[in-house]
Amino acid sequence: MSDSKINIAVIDEDPVRAAILMDGLAEAGHVNVVHIDNVDNLLKKIFAIDPDVILIDLENPSRDTLEQMFQVSREVRRPTAVFVDETDRAMTDAAIDAGVSAYIVDGLKKERVNQIVDLTISRFNAFNRLQNELTEAKTALSERKIIERAKGILMRSRGMSEEEAYAALRKTAMNEKKRIVDIANSLVTADRIAS
Repeated sequence: MSDSKINIAVIDEDPVRAAILMDGLAEAGHVNVVHIDNVDNLLKKIFAIDPDVILIDLENPSRDTLEQMFQVSREVRRPTAVFVDETDRAMTDAAIDAGVSAYIVDGLKKERVNQIVDLTISRFNAFNRLQNELTEAKTALSERKIIERAKGILMRSRGMSEEEAYAALRKTAMNEKKRIVDIANSLVTADRIAS
């Protein structure tokens, strides 16, 4: 069950449809809900509210309106659910690419709102974990490549074995209280300049 103290922004220009979302949230115990009924300067409004979750109801949006809402999802980086009555494959793909956590087609029902908020938060958190793991893996690989290049430079220029080159990098890093990758990067840069 989601935390009733989370700040939720509901973006909906249709008062009847907004009421469905607002009532569903109220019945689920959510008290910190802000309704945005005009999408002019939307990003500015969202940044001012700084919601934890964004619910966007679009009924039958134009492609321009959808793109504006997807821009919100990309810029704000919050759990975002988009409700639409109809969609096509291109719009669904665009929603996923924009980082929308839940793209609900023909599912605007008061009794489902809290479940959708929970799903939206869970999917956003899972996606963020994957993104962080991917970033960490890319960083580790990049750092490993720099260390390997630095070892190669030491092996070539000083006639060291691979183990000796790594030990020299490690000893220098410890002496200078820096990370091995920082020492390796300095060595690679110095070698590039000297070449």
